Amino acid sequence: MSIRVQTEDFDVGAEVAELTAGRADIGAIVTFTGLVRDHAGSGGGAELIAAMELEHYPGMTEKALAEIEAEAHQRWPLQATTIIHRFGRLSPGDRIVLVVAASAHRQAAFDAAAFLMDYLKTRAPFWKKEETPDGGRWVDARCEDDAAAERWRKG
Repeated sequence: MSIRVQTEDFDVGAEVAELTAGRADIGAIVTFTGLVRDHAGSGGGAELIAAMELEHYPGMTEKALAEIEAEAHQRWPLQATTIIHRFGRLSPGDRIVLVVAASAHRQAAFDAAAFLMDYLKTRAPFWKKEETPDGGRWVDARCEDDAAAERWRKG
């Protein structure tokens, strides 16, 4: 298990290579890489984004990510996971987040990666501010993200 919260960019291939080095027990790897879009909102709206500023609370953020990662390992037979989330000022096209889930079998890796992203979007203490030609504005939580995370609720 590996968690990093950082300003620096990351190399997806290098992260996967590090996670799998010397491992013959991994049969499936699923990765998700989130990027900064050049437009506001989820529907491809017309308002352009010049940059995005991501803030977090050091210590609290890592603890929340560790809890999310531990829950994924409790739910699925995972050999390894990596979560990297960036903060600071990012431009359109920059990588924001990387989730890697490795398991002996593909379905566990697919499900765990989806779970990790759904919970990162709704439970990780990050705040996003979009810079537009009209000024900056904080990004509100989205109902779609809450609905996606709800599917994983234990009932």
